[in-house]
Amino acid sequence: MPRILRILNRFNLGGPTYNAAYLTKHISSDYDTLLIGGKHNEHEESSEFILNNMGVEALIIPEMQREISPVNDLIAYNKIKQIIREFKPDIVHTHAAKAGMLGRRAAYSLGVPVIVHTFHGHVFHSYFNSVKTATFIQIERALAKRTSKIIAISDLQKKELAEDFKIAPSEKFNVIPLGFDLSRFGENVEEKRSGFRERYNIPSDVCAFGIVGRIVPIKNHHFFIDVVAGLKANPIQKMVAVIIGDGEERQEIEAYAKAKGLNISTRYNEKEKTDIIFTSWIRDVDKVYAGLDIVALTSKNEGTPVSLIEAQASGKPVVSTNAGGINDVVKHLETGLLSEQDDTRCFIDNVKFLLKNQAETQRMISMAKINVKEKYSYNRLVNEMDVLYKELLTDIKPIKKPYFFVL
Repeated sequence: MPRILRILNRFNLGGPTYNAAYLTKHISSDYDTLLIGGKHNEHEESSEFILNNMGVEALIIPEMQREISPVNDLIAYNKIKQIIREFKPDIVHTHAAKAGMLGRRAAYSLGVPVIVHTFHGHVFHSYFNSVKTATFIQIERALAKRTSKIIAISDLQKKELAEDFKIAPSEKFNVIPLGFDLSRFGENVEEKRSGFRERYNIPSDVCAFGIVGRIVPIKNHHFFIDVVAGLKANPIQKMVAVIIGDGEERQEIEAYAKAKGLNISTRYNEKEKTDIIFTSWIRDVDKVYAGLDIVALTSKNEGTPVSLIEAQASGKPVVSTNAGGINDVVKHLETGLLSEQDDTRCFIDNVKFLLKNQAETQRMISMAKINVKEKYSYNRLVNEMDVLYKELLTDIKPIKKPYFFVL
């Protein structure tokens, strides 16, 4: 029986964890799979409950962290090598940057026959300065030479990686979108909606305009605050913004909102004219989407926007910046509304369009719901990955050793 070692950056709340968990749980019984990964950061919500709910066991490597640390990275690398020696995998499949760097190097050094890597996003713009970015590109090019197959999660991402950043030739890539169990987002919606709105004291006549995700620079919550301030300056109906999540910029975003003249709270208070509710993390996100009326995303860069997929599966209209792989999920005027980066005016107009044009909004909601259920099923994800694994195992090709390697 072929063995798969699946390596994840860290078990934080997000698409990579869901992707790795579904593959580990539902991949064919023809394989023996072991899942390992790093610990979530202190400002992040742990996703270990996702694994527990699915009955998936994972081995945690505390030293494998998002930040670059020569000491911790070396410890994590050696632990991965020891796991490979003991487990003897036929396939090592790494997910995201840090796991990809440590896991692929370890697998290659020990002669694992098949090495697969999934880019869940990339850090080649909007993350670091030009020097760091150029360094990471060179590292990924070198790692690609040690990889049997690279998975891109969207056609756009494949184009960026193969053509724009020249990480590897196009033929080394397969496009396999993420997959999820979206059934819960359509169950007991009214009960979930009333429960969420009661918890945060949001009246039925108030539009709840929400954003779900880590409060970190790449998610661009400053832009979201600017949009909320613009909507408050020229209101067309009662509205409260809801920020679901937490992160390193939480205090900064709260201060920025206050500086914009916005009233913040942890529950809605009509007398105090609450403009923004900060909820921190909520694990039952299906209840969140049931309680919201419009869902936003303001990211500067994005792989596959999980929050928008979940919102669309919940039957909620979405507005977003047009960044990274968002355009694969949201087609402007078909399944949602998009604006260009930092175009606050356009973003505000898009929100108002959804409020004013109910027939068009409902049409986009219906189209989006059909699209995400067809395109982002976990069954499709598992089946496509199973086919790829079998192809790679039946046609094992030696990975060429590069003449020069920067790591």
